[in-house]
Amino acid sequence: MTDYDMTQETNRIQEEYFDTLNRQHFIPEDLDYSILEKNTKLLDVLNVIENSAISIFDLYQKKHLYLSSRFETIFGFNISEAHEEGNEYFEKKVHPDDNLDAMKIGSYFLKMAFSLPTEEKKNYKLINDYRIKNSEDKYIRVIEQFQALELDKYGNVWLALCIMDLSPNQNISLPLQNKVINFRTGELFHFPQTSKEFALSKREKQILGLVSDGLISKEIADNLFICVHTVNTHRQKILEKLNVKNLHEAIKLTNEYGLIY
Repeated sequence: MTDYDMTQETNRIQEEYFDTLNRQHFIPEDLDYSILEKNTKLLDVLNVIENSAISIFDLYQKKHLYLSSRFETIFGFNISEAHEEGNEYFEKKVHPDDNLDAMKIGSYFLKMAFSLPTEEKKNYKLINDYRIKNSEDKYIRVIEQFQALELDKYGNVWLALCIMDLSPNQNISLPLQNKVINFRTGELFHFPQTSKEFALSKREKQILGLVSDGLISKEIADNLFICVHTVNTHRQKILEKLNVKNLHEAIKLTNEYGLIY
């Protein structure tokens, strides 16, 4: 991939990630930030007795509202700079390859979380194992856990809790590793190691959506004003990208991760 292509891919992934964040609609006057104060008091206590770095991310303001001092003592972050620079500060710390994959996986997890019933949105945790630069400008591996902490009165995921620890696996050659766990049931969900398999085009998403509505290839072709051969080609590419045996599995997978909308 050329530098130009890489830049285009990075821009596309960033745009998709922030589009996903913007999918929820908040009413600012209905957000009770006194809840944040209650949570931060508890987290300050945990910061004294735990060795984890803890943060709270506001999905409305799209920034970290709380960063524990462990980010400095364990990972060498400058908390003042982190608050001042926002998300860009953290992106500079993450290995470039892992940063792209983290945004891809983050988009899929958010789509999945947003599509869940309100009562289940706090039950799922995204766990990423990836590379960041420490205070000595050397890459180390960390494990980050990300889950919904507070919902707003309308069921939107509002505040997210992030917990970061040193990874027991310090093999710097490995790319980002990830999984999602339902910590109420113990059920595990594994995303692909790269999200290339999920990179469905807009047309492929259209076709898969129409298949899920029960349309056959001829009906889809008529609906989209394309030929049946083109529809069938797209159907085959969908199976290859998602690495599934049939479109029934493709629909189940994409609905589970909220990739069709």
